[in-house]
Amino acid sequence: MSLLHDAFARAKSENRAALIGYLPAGYPSRDGAVECIRAMVEGGVDIVEIGLPYSDPVMDGPTIQAAVDISLAGGTKIVDVIDTVRQVALDGTPTLVMSYWNPIERFGVEKFAQELAAAGGVGVITPDLTPEEAGAWNAATDANNVDRVFLVALSSTNERIATVAAETTGFIYAGAVMGVTGARTSLSGAIQDLVARTRNASELPIAVGLGVSTPEQAHEIAQYADGVIVGSAFVAAIEQGGAQAAKELAEKLAAGVKR
Repeated sequence: MSLLHDAFARAKSENRAALIGYLPAGYPSRDGAVECIRAMVEGGVDIVEIGLPYSDPVMDGPTIQAAVDISLAGGTKIVDVIDTVRQVALDGTPTLVMSYWNPIERFGVEKFAQELAAAGGVGVITPDLTPEEAGAWNAATDANNVDRVFLVALSSTNERIATVAAETTGFIYAGAVMGVTGARTSLSGAIQDLVARTRNASELPIAVGLGVSTPEQAHEIAQYADGVIVGSAFVAAIEQGGAQAAKELAEKLAAGVKR
């Protein structure tokens, strides 16, 4: 088992879902991102997603887009993302990168997997890479013991879910809403059905993200999912109150994921 799977197993043994927190590298600054992520972990985040800033974030809503713009304006490069992973992973926190496919392909598929693994990264979430086009990525991640995370959506058929599950090695990311990221006041009731259908196709952990922002939503999702993913809410908290606000939000969400 990887550190990633260990984190899910530990949460399950404590009768709760794992709390997964997202923040773009370089936001609010390179050092500030590390400080805020450590505060999130101190507050109760089990698994960290570090966003790789990209100029065309088609799945991201305005909150994360604004954070990515700040990061890019500050000069954040892939080497900075890898260094952020290295600093966060030093504490033993399972750390993934979330990235669109184009930056990885341009950097070099094998090189990216090698450098991430050397930095202590445990996996990569690739929201716009389909399993049918992931041959080179599958080979590179297998060779470097890096977990792959693919996504299923509310619109996914059972056949599509099975295809995604067959190529995923870390956890399956279930999108709670149709559309871009961003905090929502309510989530679709269809997400529970999506999780149930995904369980029929895989024994891997299933984590729900896109739109989750409150302890109440986290608690609701924790009743049927293995992980709860929060991104935009952390970005918004940091914009308002820095690392301390990130820690306080993590504490509230960590209380919410308990069953």
